[in-house]
Amino acid sequence: MATLPTHPDLGHLRRQARALQRAAVAGDPQAADRIARNHPNPPTDLSTFRLSAAQLTVAREYGFPSWPRLRHHLDARAAHSWNPTDEDQSVSAQFCRLACLTYSGSDAPDRRTAARVLLRTHPDLVDDDIWAAAAAARPDVVARLLGRDPTLARRRGGPHGWRPLAYLTYSRVGGGDPVGTARLLLDAGADPDEGYLWHGEPTLFTLLTGVFGEGEGGPVSQPRHPESIALARLLLDRGAEPNDGQTLYNRMFGTDDDHLVLLFAYGLGRGDGGVWRRRLGPEAVDEPRTLVRDLLRWAVQHGQLARVQLLADHGVDLDAPFGDGAWPTGGRSEAPSSTPLSLAATSGDRAVVDLLVSRGAEPGDVPPVDAFVEAAMLGDQDRLAALGDAVAAQARDERPGLIVWAAARGRHDTVALLVDLGFDVNAYGRADVPVEERWETALHAAASLGDPDLVALLLSLGADPTLRDARFGATPLDWAQHLDRPSVIAQLES
Repeated sequence: MATLPTHPDLGHLRRQARALQRAAVAGDPQAADRIARNHPNPPTDLSTFRLSAAQLTVAREYGFPSWPRLRHHLDARAAHSWNPTDEDQSVSAQFCRLACLTYSGSDAPDRRTAARVLLRTHPDLVDDDIWAAAAAARPDVVARLLGRDPTLARRRGGPHGWRPLAYLTYSRVGGGDPVGTARLLLDAGADPDEGYLWHGEPTLFTLLTGVFGEGEGGPVSQPRHPESIALARLLLDRGAEPNDGQTLYNRMFGTDDDHLVLLFAYGLGRGDGGVWRRRLGPEAVDEPRTLVRDLLRWAVQHGQLARVQLLADHGVDLDAPFGDGAWPTGGRSEAPSSTPLSLAATSGDRAVVDLLVSRGAEPGDVPPVDAFVEAAMLGDQDRLAALGDAVAAQARDERPGLIVWAAARGRHDTVALLVDLGFDVNAYGRADVPVEERWETALHAAASLGDPDLVALLLSLGADPTLRDARFGATPLDWAQHLDRPSVIAQLES
C-alpha cells in the first residue's frame, strides 16, 4: 500500500488518476497491473477505462475504499494541519514558542527556562494576548479577555495558529492556575477534543496528548504537564475522547500507568474511536481495540509486568494472535500467529509468561525456529536439546540478530548460551523489537543499558568494541558517552 506524502495535494492525486487512466487506455502493462491489484472489480477491457475507475484505483492504492473517502481525509488534514512559523516576532509570540512543547528537536528544558525569564522580565506580555495568557495559566487575564470577547476561546492565534487551550496544555512553564484557566476556556466554548496534525503528518496530537506529554524525546525534554491528571480529568469530563493513540504511544516507553488508569475509567479500549476517527477516517485512526492491543504488545515485549496486568484487568484480549499488527520494519517480524504468550516467551520474560498463564493463556504450536527463540530466551536447556542441532542451525541462519535482542533484554545467560550454540557475538540486529534489521551489535545494546557485567561478558566472548552501528555510525563507547554510562565508559576506554 502506498503512503500519502506529508502534505498531500488533491490536484496531484487527480493528475495521478488521469495519468493512470491514459496509460490503461493505451495498453500500458504496468497500469494494467496496478488496476488488477487495487480495483475491486478490474475490467478485462481497459480500452474504455473511465477516470472515475482510475480515481477509485488510486484511492485504494493509498488504503481508502473510495475516492470520496480519500477526499474527505484530505479535507480534514488540510483543516487541522499545523505548520510552525516564525513570522510573529512579538514578545508574547516568543514566550509561547519557548513555553510549549512542539515535539521537535528543539524541545529542551532551557527553552522553558527562557520562557520563565521572559515572563518575569515582561509580565505584561500576557495582558492583551489570550494565547500567551493561556500558556502562562493566568485565569485573571483570561477571564478579563473572555469577558470582552467570548469568541477568543475558539479563535486560532499566536505563533502556532493554535487555539488558547492548546497553548495551555502544551505549555511547561509551570505556575499559575492551569485547571482554573482551562475551565474558563471550556466554559466559553473551547473544544476538549481539539487537535492538530503535526507538520501535516497524519499523526494526531490532541489536548490530551499535550497534557500527558513524554514520547521519544523522553521525560526531560518532553515532560508531562505538572497538573497532567487534573487537567486530563477536566478534559475527559467535558467530553474528550479517551482513545488517544498518540498519548498511548508517547507514554508507552515509561512504566508509570497513571494516565492509563484514568483513561480506562473514561472508556479507553471501547467505543467507536470518537470524533477524530470520523473526521480523518478509519483508515487513518486505529479503532480502540487495536490501540490497547498494540499497547499490550509493547508491554509484553518490554517486560512491563504491571502494565500487562492492568491491561488484563480491563479486558484486553490476551489470547488472540497479533496478526498483521506486527512491527512494520521491512524485515522479518514476529510470526503472524504470535500471541501475547509467545511474545513474552521470545522476550525471555518468565514473570510475564507466568502472569499470562495465570490469566488463562495457553501455549500453542509454533514453528521450530520460534520454539528455539522461546527456549533460548527463557533459558530452557531441555527444550533446546529436544529441538536439536538442525533447528539451532536454522535459527542461526534466520535470526542472527537474536543475540542483540537478548543483550537488550539484559539476558546474560541467553547471550552466553547463544554464543555457545554458534551465534556470532558481533552480529547486527535490533535492540528495541525482536526483528531482523542490521542496526547495532549486542555490545551497543549492553552499553545502552549501562550494564558493566554484560559488557564484560560480551568482551570476553569476543565482541569487537570498534564496530559502528548502522544508523549513527557510532561505536559502543560513543553510545556509552552519549547516554552517560560512566562504568561502561571506563571499561570500553580501557
